[in-house]
Amino acid sequence: MRPAPPRAARGLAPRVLESWFAPGRVVRGLRGMPEGALLALLLAALLVFLIAQAPGHARAAALDPGIPLGPRLAGAGLAVMFLMPLAAYGAAQALSWLLRLGGWVLHPADSRLALFWALLAVAPAMLLAGLTEGLVGPGPALTATRLLAGTGFLFIWLSGVRALIERPGK
Repeated sequence: MRPAPPRAARGLAPRVLESWFAPGRVVRGLRGMPEGALLALLLAALLVFLIAQAPGHARAAALDPGIPLGPRLAGAGLAVMFLMPLAAYGAAQALSWLLRLGGWVLHPADSRLALFWALLAVAPAMLLAGLTEGLVGPGPALTATRLLAGTGFLFIWLSGVRALIERPGK
């Protein structure tokens, strides 16, 4: 009997897809990533979020030329690429502290992994919401795509936290 061939290294895209139906398993498999890789995950997710906003800003600039597209994108870029990483690191640290107050243990690196991975995993839904905003505009379709992205984010994030948390007494 021949030994099974080693599994090929899995890429990001299959893991993102798997995160929509088994997020805990994916996040547990990513546990122990170096801090540089976590930062790369966060920045990749935020770059996709910035790209996802472009159609909406283009639509808004076409409808209201008082603020041209360039300044709109520059403001979004500043917010997404410089302020959001600070907010994400702060939120992950705050969650770790809050859980510790409640008697649970979630290491700060695991908290960052769960949050940053959830942001990256929901990026395709954010692209869909951005396209909907740019092509269709406000309405039920935009609400539905944003609801999908928000619900998906919460599901993936909370499932990741649940998978990485250390329960008291264990």
